[in-house]
Amino acid sequence: MASIWKGSLTFGLVHVPVEMKPAVRADQIHFRQLHSEDLSPIKYERVCQADGSPVPWSEIVKGYEYEKGKYVVLTDDDFKKAALDTSKTIDIIDFVREDEIDPRFFETPYYLVPSKGGDKPYALLREAMRQSNVVGVGKVIIRRTQHLAGVRVVGQALVIELMRFANELVDIGEYSFPGSDALREQELTMATQLVQNLAEPFDASRYTDDYRSNLMKLIRTKMKGKKVTATEPMDNEDEDSKVLDLMSRLQASLAEGRAAKGAGGGKKRVAKTPRAAGTRSRQKKTA
Repeated sequence: MASIWKGSLTFGLVHVPVEMKPAVRADQIHFRQLHSEDLSPIKYERVCQADGSPVPWSEIVKGYEYEKGKYVVLTDDDFKKAALDTSKTIDIIDFVREDEIDPRFFETPYYLVPSKGGDKPYALLREAMRQSNVVGVGKVIIRRTQHLAGVRVVGQALVIELMRFANELVDIGEYSFPGSDALREQELTMATQLVQNLAEPFDASRYTDDYRSNLMKLIRTKMKGKKVTATEPMDNEDEDSKVLDLMSRLQASLAEGRAAKGAGGGKKRVAKTPRAAGTRSRQKKTA
C-alpha cells in the first residue's frame, strides 16, 4: 500500500526514519442511489436555501456559525495563516504506561514501517518500549492538520494511532449511569460466574459481520437472476415486552453454560445468552 506520510519518529536526540502505512481497510458494501425507471445514477446539486436555485462552486465560501444564522466567512488566505508549518517528524513528548490511557482517545491506527537505514534504530526503540510496557505519546502533522498520536508495539511492528484531543471527548458527567447500591450480593455472584464462564482468549476471527454476509448472499443471488425469498421473523413483541426476572435469567444462563461444558467433554464453549435461551423455548412452543 502507498505511504500516507514519510518522515522520522523522534524522541530525545534519536531519529528513526519511518513511513506511515494503513493498518485497517474499509470493508463496507457501498450502494448508489438510482432512478427507479432507468437505473441512472442520481446527482446532487448545491442549492441555496434562500431562493432554491443551484449555486456553482465559484460562489461558495466557508463560514463559521458563531450564533444562530450569523457567520464569519474565512478565505483560503485565512486558512493558510492558521495552518501549521509542514513537519516531517513524529515528536514523542512522553512515554506513558499503556493502561493509563483511556481507550476513548484512540481513533485510527497506521503501521510505522522503517525507511532505508532505519531498521536498527526501529528495532531498538521497539524492544525498549516492549520491555518498558509503554506507549509513546506525541504530535504529528499530516496534510497541514496536527494530530495527537500514540505509538505502541504490536508484535514486530510499531503502530501509530491517531488520537483525539481531550476537548473532543464528551464529559462522562453529561450522562446518568446506575450505581451499584441496588445490586444484591447473590445477583452479583451469579453474574460474575456467568462472565467467567464466557471468558475466552481474544480471537478476532470469531467475530464476523453477519449483516454484511447476508447482504452479499442476497446480492449474489440477484446477480444470478434468482428470486430472493425472505424468512418471516417471529412475532416476539409480547414476550420481549415483559420484564423478566434477572435472577431467573442468570440461573438459566449458568445452567446452560454448565450443560454445554459437559457436552463438550470439559472443553470450554461459549454459552448462549439469556435472550437466546428464551427465544429457543418460544420456538419449541410454536412448533
